[in-house]
Amino acid sequence: MRFILVVIDSFGIGALPDAGMYGDEGSNTALHVAQSVPGPKWPYLKKLGLGNCSLLLGNDLPGCEAEDELEASWGVMRELSPGKDTTTGHWELAGLVLERPFRVFPARYPSFPGELVEAFAAATGRGILGNTAASGTEIIERFGAEHIRSGSPICYTSSDSVFQIAAHESVIPVEELYEICGTARRLCDDYNVGRVIARPFTGRPGNFVRTGARKDFSIELPGPTVMDSLLKAGVHTIGIGKIGNIFNETGLAESRHDPGNAACIDRTLEILRHSGNDKEFIFVNLVDTDMIFGHRRDPEGYCAAVEAVDRGLLRMSELLSPEDILVVTADHGCDPTFRGTDHTREYVPLLALRPGRPGVSLGIRASFADTAASAGTFFGLPDGKFLPGRFRSFL
Repeated sequence: MRFILVVIDSFGIGALPDAGMYGDEGSNTALHVAQSVPGPKWPYLKKLGLGNCSLLLGNDLPGCEAEDELEASWGVMRELSPGKDTTTGHWELAGLVLERPFRVFPARYPSFPGELVEAFAAATGRGILGNTAASGTEIIERFGAEHIRSGSPICYTSSDSVFQIAAHESVIPVEELYEICGTARRLCDDYNVGRVIARPFTGRPGNFVRTGARKDFSIELPGPTVMDSLLKAGVHTIGIGKIGNIFNETGLAESRHDPGNAACIDRTLEILRHSGNDKEFIFVNLVDTDMIFGHRRDPEGYCAAVEAVDRGLLRMSELLSPEDILVVTADHGCDPTFRGTDHTREYVPLLALRPGRPGVSLGIRASFADTAASAGTFFGLPDGKFLPGRFRSFL
């Protein structure tokens, strides 16, 4: 029996009631992407019930409308934790709900506190460029040439709790950049920063390109997740994509750092075809929708990326047995038609496919953590073993 949890990164489906507190009122990633590209789209997600998820929130999804007979159960989930970033969303999906948000730095220069910059310089022997909130592609164009001349890394943030470090691979080799990020991670712990992110790039001024060697350094988890409980119970837990980075490799028997959606989908299909374990929990992050298209405000590219995910999900479904479950969701929004370049605080879709079983409405769930509760139920963990009682399995 296998529980496959696929996160389409940033594929939100409508602003949360508290979105105004984050400046995100009116955002809706799935709806606005669908409206940007005419015609039918995402046929398998439609059969699973994506349009029905949207309709729960009062919105028809153009080209992926609600249907009467579905292959999966459908619903939407509300984020209980404060925030709208990758770490917060994934941790809550795994049953870890934050009581207080991670620290977010000011958008304008200087974003980082002077004492943090001084400590970074003292520990690494390097100054920094940037020190502001910016798009990753935009800031390397602004500071890339100076970085090549000076050797100082480009450090920047966003509306998320991040300390990002960009460096040209010919100036600071990738492994050295990872060491610098490890140093920054230790320094950022005192500031409750969610992630330090290595952002290597190549190319020349006017044509810089970020590489696939990105690496996230997450803050230490404040408690166990459902993966820890499953692993102790004899379930083989697998992280694919950046899952291992997000969870600091904890709770995982196996971690596959495949870069990009195509590689992560192929890895998932390979595991589904050749699995030799009786019980498996497979946690997959598909990052391209967020990293390549959401932040860069490209709704057409975002739509095409979801089309590729749609095809991948169909292929996964063909490898499922009646004992398996495939759950598709997201971790936050990143509406490419919205103002700014950052994440948006949104509901996320919930699609749960169990072969041979009819779909039912799962309604509007109170927390992403219902996914973790469901995984625990699926594998027979005792109720309340790893989650407070307010989270409910949708099984």
